Amino acid sequence: MHTGKHTFKTTAGFWPLMANFWRLVNKVIAKADVILEVIDARMVEETRNAEVESKVKGEGKPLIYVVNKCDLVNIEGLRKKIQHLNPCVFVSTTKHHGFTMLKDRILIEAHKRNIKKPRVGVLGYPNVGKSSVINTLKGSSAAKTSPESGFTRSLQNVRVGSSIMMIDTPGVFPYLENNKAAHVLTGVIDSGKAKDPDAAAMRIMEEHPGSVEGYFGVGAHDDGEITLGEIALKKGLLLKGGKPDIDRAARNILRLWQKGEIKEQALVLSKVNQRITFFRRKESQKPSR
Repeated sequence: MHTGKHTFKTTAGFWPLMANFWRLVNKVIAKADVILEVIDARMVEETRNAEVESKVKGEGKPLIYVVNKCDLVNIEGLRKKIQHLNPCVFVSTTKHHGFTMLKDRILIEAHKRNIKKPRVGVLGYPNVGKSSVINTLKGSSAAKTSPESGFTRSLQNVRVGSSIMMIDTPGVFPYLENNKAAHVLTGVIDSGKAKDPDAAAMRIMEEHPGSVEGYFGVGAHDDGEITLGEIALKKGLLLKGGKPDIDRAARNILRLWQKGEIKEQALVLSKVNQRITFFRRKESQKPSR
């Protein structure tokens, strides 16, 4: 769990209208009755912001951890890792999972403070799915979404039903000089713009064993570069002379990771086992001849 403070800055290419990170955060905290911090289920600690969390709690505002993209991980394994995050709601914007529970939790936290129609601030890194969370809650696309990181450029107020007003914000991230790989994995830096895509891709393979290999159907190796080479060969990503194009293979992995197409191998195996069990049951129920 990271608790150290970071130096923050905005990036003109992402948010030209925002001159000061803390001015934005303070404005949202001041306006909101409840704060949602949207984080990525695959990279919980990397997409939390300890300093913002401290600021919210210091102002006496309730903070709800919204763990998005839960369909990409093994939920039981994740529950054990994040028992310290409370209150916490698992959601999936692609599967429309967990949103009734999230609405209930927002109203519960508001009612504890005698607030009937809460204003809800939504904070989080680019690409964790803040606007998609709002859209799924509302059931429309009032908050614009795009696969491009940092697409939401200004504060937007979005009504959810008759009792909840959501405040959507541009994405913000801490400036970590030596952690560019984390920015790539969390989607802050687009896969096409990553400076060291092979390092970032190998980090995914290290932290999520079998996920990349299972997706591409290649063997696992202690040397991640060998795996990248096999993926390049299998996908026909070649340099002159027929050598594997490691750079393009790595960027392909990062693009799929950022789009949420690469799932934890434990989840993949679980689904495979469920299908095997299902078909075995059907076979056992067939009348014998």
